[in-house]
Order: sequence, then C-alpha cells, then structure tokens
Amino acid sequence: MTTQRRFAAFKKAVEAPRMREIPDGGLCLSVFLAISRTGRPTEILLGRLNTDAPWDHIGALDKARVERHSKGWMLPSSHLILGESPNEAAKRVLIEQLGLADQPLNGPLVFSEVYDVAATSEKGHWDIEFVFQGERDEAPSHWVWRELKFVNVAATKREEFARGHEDILSHINGASPNETSNGLKD
Repeated sequence: MTTQRRFAAFKKAVEAPRMREIPDGGLCLSVFLAISRTGRPTEILLGRLNTDAPWDHIGALDKARVERHSKGWMLPSSHLILGESPNEAAKRVLIEQLGLADQPLNGPLVFSEVYDVAATSEKGHWDIEFVFQGERDEAPSHWVWRELKFVNVAATKREEFARGHEDILSHINGASPNETSNGLKD
C-alpha cells in the first residue's frame, strides 16, 4: 500500500513521500529566550519593542507588525535565518537584542503548534519553536527595546503579551497553549 500521508520532509525535487510546497498557513522556525531572574522563576525578561529599531533585520518583523506589537510584552526572539541552527540563532538573539555575549543558556526545549493567524485569516499556520532558558541577576539594557525588564508573568494578563508569547511561557510550564490562548496569533 502506498501511503497518503504527507510527511514534513521538504525538498525542491519531489521524491515520494516528500513534498515541495509550503503548508497553506505557512511554516516558521523560531527561537525564544526565556531568561528568569536568578532564584525567581516567575520573573522573566520581557521587553516592549522600540519601533525605531531594525526589527526586520534582528527579529524578522516588518514595520506593521512592530507597530502592532509594540505595546505588549515579548520575549527576546527571532525566526531562524535560512540555514542557521537553533543554537546559532539563540546566540545571535543574545547579542543583537540583549547585547550579551556570555549569557549561559540551557536547551533548547522544542515545541510545535498549529494555529490560525488572526491578522491575516490564514488557517493552519505551523510553528516549530526552540526555547532556550537561562538565569541572571539583573536585566540588561538594550536600545532595541523601549522597555526591558523582569516581569512577573504569573501576575501578567494574557492580553498584556504580544505575538502569543504567553503561549511560549505556558509550554515551558507544562500548560496547554489552549489554556492561555484563543488559538489566534500573529
């Protein structure tokens, strides 16, 4: 019997059972840094975007998304650059978004989810998320963030987060993303 399954093995030249088209809702490979305050695991380093920073270059965010998400809390994060490993991406985010070259990180924890994209009405967007964790005593300062600090995420409302980043934190803590999200992201 020939399988009808469509495995997530992408290649330009079609060789059964591989595919060459992108899933209808898109596919993103992303890295997230969840850095807590030393000894306080519910205080996570989050930032509010500086809309003048080059987020298209350091975080794969176009100007419209930067504007839309600039008021909410976000984890330091980025899509992977084509051919970049998750470890290389985490190091890049440390340097470009936090100005840190020597921050120890553990991971990655890897999560995958499929959801509908609210802003574009796309159905079935697929994310593969590489989450690195670390600890530090003090929040760094970096110009790409309007505000960057440790936030008590246990006391932060879902609507105060940007881009569904509360779901990333819920993955780490073992909660289902459905417990914190309406299933729509951007």
